Amino acid sequence: MRDRRLLALVISAATILLFGVYAVVAAPGAVVASPPSPAGDPEVRTNAVRAGESPNPVPASPPANLVTLTPATPNPNSGPETTATNYLTAWQGGDLAAMEGMVVDPPADFGPRHRGFDGDLRISSLSLTPGDLRHRGEDAAEMSFNGVRQVTGLGEWPFASVLHLESRFGVWKVRWTPETMHPSLKNGGSVRLEETEVRRPATVTREGVPFPQDSRAEDYFTGLGDTAVILKVREEPSGQVLRESPLPPTSGKKTTISQPVQAAAARALDGVSQPAAIVAVDVGTAQVRAVADTLDGREAFNGLYPPGSTFKVVTAAALLRGGLTPDSQVACPAGYTIPNGRSFSDSDGVDHGGVAFTTAFALSCNTTFAQQAYERLRDGQLRAEAADRFGFREKPGLSSCRIQPPGNPDELGSDAIGQNSVQASPLCMAEVAAAVASGVWKPAITTDEPPADSPAPVPLDEGVAAGLRTMMSAVVARGTAAQAGLPPDTAGKTGTAEVAGGGDHAWFIGYRGSLAFAVFIRHGGAGGKVAAPIAARFLNAL
Repeated sequence: MRDRRLLALVISAATILLFGVYAVVAAPGAVVASPPSPAGDPEVRTNAVRAGESPNPVPASPPANLVTLTPATPNPNSGPETTATNYLTAWQGGDLAAMEGMVVDPPADFGPRHRGFDGDLRISSLSLTPGDLRHRGEDAAEMSFNGVRQVTGLGEWPFASVLHLESRFGVWKVRWTPETMHPSLKNGGSVRLEETEVRRPATVTREGVPFPQDSRAEDYFTGLGDTAVILKVREEPSGQVLRESPLPPTSGKKTTISQPVQAAAARALDGVSQPAAIVAVDVGTAQVRAVADTLDGREAFNGLYPPGSTFKVVTAAALLRGGLTPDSQVACPAGYTIPNGRSFSDSDGVDHGGVAFTTAFALSCNTTFAQQAYERLRDGQLRAEAADRFGFREKPGLSSCRIQPPGNPDELGSDAIGQNSVQASPLCMAEVAAAVASGVWKPAITTDEPPADSPAPVPLDEGVAAGLRTMMSAVVARGTAAQAGLPPDTAGKTGTAEVAGGGDHAWFIGYRGSLAFAVFIRHGGAGGKVAAPIAARFLNAL
């Protein structure tokens, strides 16, 4: 009896089991679990919905026999925070393939965009720090993060951005947009690296700043064209500079050159077609404040040219020392002939008769100076004045100038007007002007103190210096430089030097305030018409 009951229970159980399997297999739309894989892990199949396509429509009411499977609890290691952290780790390590695999619908140029961004901006490394995660509903979240890019030549470039995440079929991924790389890329923006070349010369002015552009002093000071590169990361279209490398410190060697004086001298020569030079020195110290030179080599310092009538400053000093005064009456005829010698004439061809010595100087009367030199300076006084008190001798130093003993009265008369054996560089004539202004002749220098072998300063007689100042002021007020446009309180002397086989050299020397200067234009023509206006351009620019 007991065996019969047991058999009945077995048959009933088998019948129920068989009916259940049949119901599951026969039910429309039923989900059949796949058998375990050899590795023991379940095979998950996901139906992805492509962009632009719609998912299969959901029936209005599911069939009564549909069996719904409850999804397994998600692994906590696959949550949004883990995805964000893994993405930032891959990004920091440069694993673009891993990054792209964690992105929802990545653009086709995902990798090239990252590589192009880093290449264009010269990114050498990247460090990223995750921030706080915030949920935006069940299927969305975002994580702020901070980054520091290392830009070659610029250094650290910090930024902050946000990773947007969303859950797709139970898997958290990054919703990537360009601003994920940098906020400036939002709405089609861009970031670019700019290079700007700045001047960082080996030699600088006394103010510690670079020489002006096209200073025309390159033959005198080294490294004026040295440069450095400034990098800027600029956002477009706003134009905002996001990062900029600091300006390299100026470590150049300082000179005695004044930046504004040098700039004025260089610009005064703009447009001058003939080779020319402007040299300026400080009246008190004789330090060179400017040298703008379009001559060959270092001609502004060492070239030897006849100074023409600018040398009459030295001749006038010898005559004042010999007994004349600025008010002494002298003849200024249209022509004068040295007894048994050569004849001299003036450029204007006018007989001015008897005039004050100052007027003869202002009008630059060659006849006056030839006659006075013949009558008063035949015993070597002119050469002594030039050599002993104004530096016209063989000597160490920056400038070059010289005068030879005259062989006869004709040579003396020619020396007296800056011709014959008299030769000088523009710097030498600037020293002459500075000596008048200060009352002491000093050799020009480009250092704080004169070198050990530098010639000693030579004081001028105060009466002589005062007389020369009066006479040089008259040149600008009512003489050969009156129409040049020179600023008030300028004193100077024009010069037109005759040159065998070439055009005349144009000169103007003078001083104003604490600055003495010389302007020279090789084969430029008349000093009053050419050199003096250039001097006016120079002084008016200061």
